[in-house]
Order: sequence, then C-alpha cells, then structure tokens
Amino acid sequence: MNRRTFLTASLGMLAAGAARLPAGAAERPKSWAGAEGPAVYLTKDISPAGLRRAFDALGARLPGKVGVKVSTGEPGGHNFLSPALVKDLVQGLRANIVECNTAYGGRRGNLRDHIRAALEHGWCDIATVDIQDGVATMDLPAPEGARHLKKDIVGANFRDYGSYLVLSHFKGHAMGGFGGALKNLSIGFASRAGKMYIHTAGKSERTWMGGEQVAFLESMAEAATAVCRARPGAMAFVNVMNRLSVDCDCDSHPSEPTMRDIGILASLDPVALDQACVDLVYAAPDGADLIERMESRQGIHTVEHAAALGLGSRAYRLVELG
Repeated sequence: MNRRTFLTASLGMLAAGAARLPAGAAERPKSWAGAEGPAVYLTKDISPAGLRRAFDALGARLPGKVGVKVSTGEPGGHNFLSPALVKDLVQGLRANIVECNTAYGGRRGNLRDHIRAALEHGWCDIATVDIQDGVATMDLPAPEGARHLKKDIVGANFRDYGSYLVLSHFKGHAMGGFGGALKNLSIGFASRAGKMYIHTAGKSERTWMGGEQVAFLESMAEAATAVCRARPGAMAFVNVMNRLSVDCDCDSHPSEPTMRDIGILASLDPVALDQACVDLVYAAPDGADLIERMESRQGIHTVEHAAALGLGSRAYRLVELG
C-alpha cells in the first residue's frame, strides 16, 4: 500500500470519528502567549545561522551521545527540512541523524529502502543516519494517566543515546491535522509496529486500520510523553515553520504551500512549542488552508491531552530573537 492509498483510506475513518469529537473542539484555540509559562524563542531567519541562534537561546546541555530526530522525507516529496539547513548544527553537536521506519510502506518502510532514501535526500552527507528500528525494537512504559497505550514501541537503538534534539518541520497532516514536536516525538520515534499501535490506540501492532480519531490523537500525546519521560531533562525541541503545506513530509505528492514561511521556534517544552506554532498559523493572514486542515482533524486535541498528562504547558512566553 502506498502513502496516497493509506491517507485516502484514513479519511474515511476520520469522517466516521467526527461525531465523537469533544464538544467545542472545533472552536479556534485562544492564544496562550503571555508573561507566564516556558520560553519559546522565535527567529524569522530561516538559515543555518538562524537555526543555531534559536538552539543556542535554549541554553540546552545535551549529555552523552546525541541524536537529532528528523523526518528524512518520503521520496517524491520536497517540503522536508533541507540537510543544508541543519548541517552546521548537527555537526556542531557531533550528533547522528535518527529516524524510524514508516508504517505505510512507501520507500521508507524497511531499513534498506530507508537508508537509500536518506542517501538520496542528502542526510548521509551530513551525518551518520541511524534507523533506530532497523533491526529490533524496545518498549517504553506508558505515562501515568494514559487512556489508550499500555506501552510505547520505539527502535531498540533509542537506548544508545543520552540525549535528543527533536528537530521538526511544522506543517499540516492528513490525519493529525498538523505535525510538529509532538508528532515527531510520538509517530516519529515509534517503530513500524509502534506506529500501528499508536494509530489504533493500542489495539494492534500489525495494522493501522480500526482506530478512532480522538483516541489516535490522544495516543500520540501519550507516546510523546513516554519518549520524553525516558530522557528527562535531556531533550530540546526546534520547529521550523517553512514550506507550510497542509500535507506531511511523509506524503510523496504534498500540496504546495499557500502561506508564507514564518520562522524557526525553539523551546525546552514541546507542548508550549507546538501551541506557539498553532497560534502563529492562526495569526497569519494567509493561514486559512492550514487552519482548515488542523480544525477538520481536531489537531489541537493532541496538545490538550499532552498538557493534561503533564508533558508541558500550553501557556508560554514568546521571545523574539534579533
């Protein structure tokens, strides 16, 4: 099954689950920016220097072996982060690029094909690429308060790293509404079987079919929390808001963006970071298409559930960098 077939079938499940969404969930989220909450740093300079400035503003100390979690991008697509953009930061951290195989097949569904895709896209030119579930998987405990997951299934190589920089391309997503730090932490770190487990809200490790929308969104929040709890105080988060398509980097034929680039945001709190990105889309004069994608999938509920689990804060202080 290719990605397009996967998403087409998924939309039927989304429509079936729409009637069970939380009351009021379609309302626009209010801005949580203010004087309280963790800092979210913003630079409009989308360049290697701007990326470094946003990361350095965090004052993060990433101990041990460092993994930089990115999406290597489905071949055919073109919106995923450019290796040229992140090269200086990755090499400055002496980090490896880390990824996991996809659940839908495509050209990143197994170790051999995934490495070839990473090579074609230039990732192997800037760092060692580690497909963490290429050989084996491991379980992380589900967080306290989880409604759906009994565990989170990640690549076995997850244990080899003392810390992670979660470097995400913020954009839309056909199932989750949007993808940012929380999606990269959950679906991104999950093994192939783990992705299926999240999609079905803990019902299956062999198929992504059969899940219900709200349960899927909450399962992403639960998996993201499990990953963060496995490396407490040893993770940092950066979202790049460019090429803001309504489609994910896992789509081999994504829609062209209909809004302008916004900038690079960084935080030590992934919930605050994604909330700030959502707020900036709502504030943009040309964000209508991405807003429709987020609202039609009730994407903000992932942020809500992550905050309820104690992963982070929806309130934040937006700090603009020169």
